[in-house]
Parts: sequence; C-alpha cells; structure tokens
Amino acid sequence: MIIFDKNLYVSLTRQKTSHIFTKIALKPLNTNLFNIVLLSIFLTIGSCNLYSQDIKNKTKAIPAQKQKDSSILTPDIKDDTVPIAKTETDTLKKDSIQPKAILEGKVKYNAENYVKIEQKKKLITLYDKAELYYQDIELKAGIIVMNYEKNEVYAGRIKDSTGKYTQFPNFKQGENVIEPDSIRFNFKSKKALIWNSRTDQGEFKVKAAITKKENDSVYFLKGARFTTSTDVDNPEYYFQTSKVKFIPGKKVVTGLTHMVIANVPTPIALPFAFFPMSKETSVSGILLPSYNDSSRGFSLQNGGYYFALSDNYDLTVLGDYYTNGSYAFRFESSYAKRYRYRGNFNFRFENLINSERGYPDYSKQNIYNLQWSHSKDSKGSPNSNFSASVNMGSSKYFKESINQTNTGSNLNNTLSSSVSYSKTFYGLVGSRLSLSATHSQNTQTSEINMTLPDLQYSVDRIYPFVGKDGVKKGFFKNINLQYNVSGKNSFVTTDSLFFKSEMFDEAQIGAKHSIPLSTNFKIFKYFSGSASTNYEEVWVLKTIQRNYNADQSQVVDKTMNGFDAYRTYNFTSSLGTTIYGTFNFGEDKKIKSIRHVMRPSVSYGYTPSFEKYYDTYATDASGTMTKDYTRFEGGIFGAPSNTNSNRLGFDLSNTFEAKVTDKDSTKTEAKKIMLLNNLNLSTGYDLNADGVNTLAWDPVRVSGGTQFFDNKLNMNFGATLDPYAIDNSGKRINEYNINNGGSLFRMTSANMTMNYSVSSSKESDKDKDKNKQSQRNGGRDDDLFGRNTIDHTRGGSQLEEKEEEGKDAVTEFFTSVIPWDMTFAYSLTYGNNNRESKIIGNSIMVSANTDLTPKWKVGVSTGYDFVQNGVTYTQLRFERDLLSWRMDFTWQPFGDNANWSFFIGIKSGILSDIKFDKRSINNN
Repeated sequence: MIIFDKNLYVSLTRQKTSHIFTKIALKPLNTNLFNIVLLSIFLTIGSCNLYSQDIKNKTKAIPAQKQKDSSILTPDIKDDTVPIAKTETDTLKKDSIQPKAILEGKVKYNAENYVKIEQKKKLITLYDKAELYYQDIELKAGIIVMNYEKNEVYAGRIKDSTGKYTQFPNFKQGENVIEPDSIRFNFKSKKALIWNSRTDQGEFKVKAAITKKENDSVYFLKGARFTTSTDVDNPEYYFQTSKVKFIPGKKVVTGLTHMVIANVPTPIALPFAFFPMSKETSVSGILLPSYNDSSRGFSLQNGGYYFALSDNYDLTVLGDYYTNGSYAFRFESSYAKRYRYRGNFNFRFENLINSERGYPDYSKQNIYNLQWSHSKDSKGSPNSNFSASVNMGSSKYFKESINQTNTGSNLNNTLSSSVSYSKTFYGLVGSRLSLSATHSQNTQTSEINMTLPDLQYSVDRIYPFVGKDGVKKGFFKNINLQYNVSGKNSFVTTDSLFFKSEMFDEAQIGAKHSIPLSTNFKIFKYFSGSASTNYEEVWVLKTIQRNYNADQSQVVDKTMNGFDAYRTYNFTSSLGTTIYGTFNFGEDKKIKSIRHVMRPSVSYGYTPSFEKYYDTYATDASGTMTKDYTRFEGGIFGAPSNTNSNRLGFDLSNTFEAKVTDKDSTKTEAKKIMLLNNLNLSTGYDLNADGVNTLAWDPVRVSGGTQFFDNKLNMNFGATLDPYAIDNSGKRINEYNINNGGSLFRMTSANMTMNYSVSSSKESDKDKDKNKQSQRNGGRDDDLFGRNTIDHTRGGSQLEEKEEEGKDAVTEFFTSVIPWDMTFAYSLTYGNNNRESKIIGNSIMVSANTDLTPKWKVGVSTGYDFVQNGVTYTQLRFERDLLSWRMDFTWQPFGDNANWSFFIGIKSGILSDIKFDKRSINNN
C-alpha cells in the first residue's frame, strides 16, 4: 500500500480529480495481508475498487532520490490508468519521519479525462484539458506528464476524433506567454525546450522551430521568424533568421536576417539585427530619413531621433538636408499628466537657398514656425485655469516650406495665438483675474498685432439695496454696480521687426477703469426694461503733440512720454417684449400649426461731448486754417469724442416653428420642426443728424439662419438695405431711395452660405477632429481644403480609420455597407454699393471619402469658382490597407501648390522605418 505526505491529496475511488497537490517523497509502512484482504472485501461491498501493491517490510524510510539533470520525457499513455475523482479525500496522517521535499512549492493540477499516477516511475500523467500550476508558472495543454523526481514536466497537444491536433500547450510564466506544439520544462533549473513556440512580445509576434529557455530572462531561438502580422503562422511578411537571442520585454538580437514577403525571400538582408522590445508604451530610437530630389538637389528628409523621455513627455528631433546647402530641423514634443494638463509643442526652422551663388535668381532666407497648445484639466484646480493655443512665425512659412505640403494651411491668410491664465477669488465679494497674451498675423501683408500682456480684473456685481431676504425685485432692489480694470501693452509690427528693439519702441501701454451701474425692471407686466450708466477712466503713458513743421512743410506728430488720463461716461436704456402668434391649420392637416415668436426692442443711448480733451493745430504755414485734435489720438483704448451721441436703436428677432404629423404612426403627438432659427432686423436713428454731414437712418441689416434634413444642412444669409439714394459719385444723399425713383430699400450687399455634412454613420460628428494639425496651423477642421500630408516618420494614416459598422453582419462585397462621408459648402456674395449689381463671389466646395472595399479607401476635395470660372483647390487621396502594411497616395494635380506623395510601409511603430516614402517638392 502507498502512503503520501499530507501535502499529497489522492482520492482512491472511481472519480475524477479537480485539484491535487504533490511533491512528497514515499515512505514505507508495515503491511498485513489479512487486513488488506478484509479491507478489499469491505470496499467491494460498497461498490468501490481499491488498488494496492505489496511492499516488503522495511525498518527505515526510503530517502528521497537526488535531483538529476533533466532529460526529454516521453509520456507512456498505454500504462494502466487510475481514474481519480474530483472530490478530495482526507489526507492520511503523516509519518513521524520527516522526508526531504523535492520541489520548492506545491504543485496544483487537474485534468478532465483522467490522471494517472505511476509511483515507480515517479510520473503523473494528465490527459485532456490538463492544467498544472507551480509558483508563477501556469501550464495548460492536451497532455501533461510530470516527473516529480526529476522536477520536470512535459506538455503536448492531442488529436481529436478527426485526427486533428487540438489543445496546444499554453505556457505562462509571469507576464510571458508561449504557445508551442510541445514543451519540456525543469522546475528547479527553470530551463526549457520548446518546439514550434508562438509568443507575443510588444508589437512583435515570434515563432521559432526550437526554443531553449536558459533562465527566467534569456531565450535562444533556432529557425525563428518574427512579424507584426496578426497571423504568425501565415503572415504577409516576416523576418527569417536562424539564430536569435531573445530577452523578453527588452531586446532581440539576431544573426543573419532577411525579409520575406508573401513567402518570397527578398534581397533585403542584414548580417545582424537588433530590435528593442521595451514594455513601455514608447522607446527611444533613430528615425531613418527618406530620399528625394528637387531643384535644390538631392535630399534626405525627416531623419532624426525620437526620445521617449518619460511617461509624461517625449521629444522628436527631425532634420532635412539638401545638397545645394538648404537645411531644416524640427523639434516636436507632446506632454501630459493625468488630471493635471496635456499639450504639445512644435518648432520648425528652415534655411532655404534657391539656385546657385552668383546666378541672378540666387536667394537665401530663413523661415520658422512655432506651435504650442496646452489645456488644463479642471479637476486639477477648479479655481484657476491655464490654456494656450499658439501659431506664429514667418508669414511665408506655409507657402515656402520645403517639407510642409499642407495646402489647407497655405490657403489660410491669418495666424493667431492666445495664452491665458485665469483665477477666481471667493469671499464676501468675489472677483476674477485674467492674464493673457494675444497675437494676430496677416500672412499677406506680414502685419502683426500683439498684446503682451492683457490684464483683466473684475469684481462681482454688488446689489447695495437688496435686503436681508436677498430678493431682487423692482427698480431699486435690482440696482447693481461692478468694478472692472483692464491693462494692455500692445504692439503693431511686421515680420522683419518682430521681437526687435524697434517693435518695443512703438508699444502702446494703458489701463482702463470702468464702473457700470445698471438695473432692470418690468413695465405694465409684459415689457422688460433696463437702464445703465457707465463711468470710465483711461490711463496712458504716451500722448501726441501735433503741429505744423515749417522746415518739413507738413504736419508732424511728436510723441510725449508721461502719464496722462481722460474720463468719460454715458447712459443707455432699452425696452422690449415678446409676442407669440400661432396659425392653426387643423388637426387633420399634415402641417397642424405654425408658431411665430417676435422679440421687438428699442434702445436709447447718449454720450456727451468731451471737448475739453481737444486742442487745435495749424494745417498750413500761415496758421489761419486749423483743425481739432486730441492728444489721446491713436491710444490703445481709443480717444474721447468731441461730439455728443444721441441715438435710438431698433431690433426685431423672429423664430418660426411648425407642428407636423409624425411619420411614425405609433407616436400620438405632433412633431416639432424649426422653420427659421432666427430672422433678425436691426437699424438705428441719429437724433442729432443734420441731414448734411450725417443722415438720420442707418441701413437696415437683415440676417437669418435655419437647418434642413435633420439639421445636416445649415444655411445662413444676410443683407444690407439702405433707405437712402446715392448720387453719381456713389455717395449717400439725404433723399429716400423711393423718392428718387427706386424701391423702398436699396440692397447694397447680400450673402448666403450653406454647409452640409452627411455620412453613412449615425454619428455625424465622429470625424470632427480628423484634421487636427490643420487646425493648429490655422486651417479648417474639415477637409474641404484637403488633409495634411502625414509625417510617416511617426506613423499615421492619410485617410483616418473609419468605424466598420455592420462589418460583422455582412461580409459579401456587393451587399456590404460601404462607409462614406461627404462635406459640402456653398458661398454666394452680392454687391451693389454703387449700383454695380454684380455677383462678387460664387463658389462651391466638396469633400468626399469612401471605402470602395474593406481594404481600399479613396477621398477627394475639390471645388469650382463660378466668378473666376476655374476649379479651386483639388486633392485626391488613395489608401490601401495591406494588413500589416499600409500604402497611400495623395495628389494635387494642378495649381500653384501642385504636388504628390506616395508611401508604403509597415504600420507598426517599431518598424516604421521600413518604408518607401516619395513625394514631390514644391519649388515655388
């Protein structure tokens, strides 16, 4: 009879086992033949079988055998097997002699079909869905054979009823997982031999004919292939090598390695190769350049180095070089800290040389561009906020860059920036502080307007007449006042003087204090009224003194440095109401009713004259002709007026809404649809108009907007209607147009714009941020002006990946749901200031993208100008998904920025340098 230590649980009935813990040496026990026979009869009556064997009487325990070197185990499944139950029996009492443990821990195992224990061979065989657990090792296979004397385990696959191999081994140690055909492993030495192993390491999938596990961290592979393809057994491409040293999570070092595409060996080979396999999200590495040629000579572009500095930020350094001496470099960094902030920083510089030194068309220039975006998480500090959106640099950068072919940015005429910090102070009277810097740059004129800094501070409204109950009702209780202060330091300069001393010499510095006092009230229940007065005080550090200079024979301004101030005040009031009207057509009609909401309002404003801040200057040498001027002219906050303003304003806003019968017959209530979101009319009347220098009525401005097709089509329109006629020179005269033989109003201008976006996806805004780099450059967020040419040094897709909706439901090509999206824009502008009555602008732009097949994606952006009679910017995009590879082609066939680019390369970021990237160079 066999006796096990208490750590070995074995059930001696005809049942299966679920969990068994082993690894104890055998010990002898004196036997009695009579007792064995008696026990056998008793168990037979109980319908149970007991298997035992004779052991000669021993006087001392058999010592545990010494651990030997591992050898290949061949499982012998033909031996008699012992079906073992899943339920565990009580352990037998441990012998008084303590054996020496062979393994360093417990072994837990189970199998679905059977567990066979061979005590003489020291083997335990697990068959069918076998599992074995030891320390940090997990092993699952069709068959597992364990030799607990030699500390070895063998695992392999088994055949099903059709003769097909199933239940391949799955070996897991820590975070490393290997799926081979078979494996032999030694518990003590941690060494293993693995046949046809398959494992995932980062983005790589590795398969090897024979793998030798030297220890926990080093593997040696023979006949290995590694790829980023999803199917390691039938990949689109792989790297084949005979010898590999593999350190999981760190690196792969190979011998002679060659590339195989579609099972066809290629001439691409290396005598050795090194692949980093860091467990981190990104690793530092060299970015190989691409080769191009142009009028500047041969070039290497987008070569550099990627620095994975930490989990919070990185840095990419890229450069270009041309054989004519032109060069460029770029620094690009992204950073983020959870629940705190995130952002990115890009700086680009290019030294451009055209032609050859000594030729008449030779030129040399430096251009640059700086971009920075930063956003703060409100959870980090809810009382303060810091944000940045910077896009500044040379006005000609996007037009003349030798490495930037984003036409959407080429067509943009302005660059703008804003950096701001704000903080809210809470207390009995709250207040807010804001500091910002702004920048606006016209790329056509190269003029730059910059404010650095711009300070805004305001104190919350104070209601001095509100009682302890806090109720604000009536004229007096609604009286409130605030205090605001604004300080600015403003510059107006050009590209050539940007951040030079001349720029700061022309700075305008000032501060404005304002105290608005206002209230609101009800009149006759249905009218809402408001009244306010505002006191302002402006401080400046520069004023002017204007005189006639006899030497120069002209009027000149002399800048006077020093503190000066002026004070102004004004009064405004308004009265308005809301009128509702409903036109009912009947409950049985398709259109049941139309609701019209009107909000008329009239306002009055008065500003007195501040003549005391005005002086006179001579306009000629005689001094007889003079004009008025103020020393605060050209100030950062403007100048006080020397005429009073006494004006009335009229505004009328309208909305139209309809109730219609719902197409869904199950719904009982009518459906509401918006006919016109807004229809606004506004004009003004000058009470001080004299009919000569000034006319009483302002032109009537009309604007409106609405949506169609479930809000997919947005339409906005506007017009200017002038009640006065004009003379032959085009000047407005004090005579109504209707009295001059015309209509009641003369339309001087009108415009209409329409935007329509639709896609096969129900989520129409899913690609709203698809053109992020174009937005950073100052372009559009859609692709009407095309999409960016992707910088393939860091991966990316020319056509963004679409959500494959319905892909699982339909697989046939002709019946599949084809993803697509389309953006449409139309603009019409009419001009008639001098009775020219002509269309100034009339253009249409269209962008469309679709998946012709699950692998082919195409896109186009184009348009037509009906005034100029020509095709506007056009871009064609093609992309082919090659599983592990990607191929795309972008072409702008005509125009000043005509160009093309072709790319084919591996999608995986770790192998992004294995590519062919060719693009034309814009030499304009």
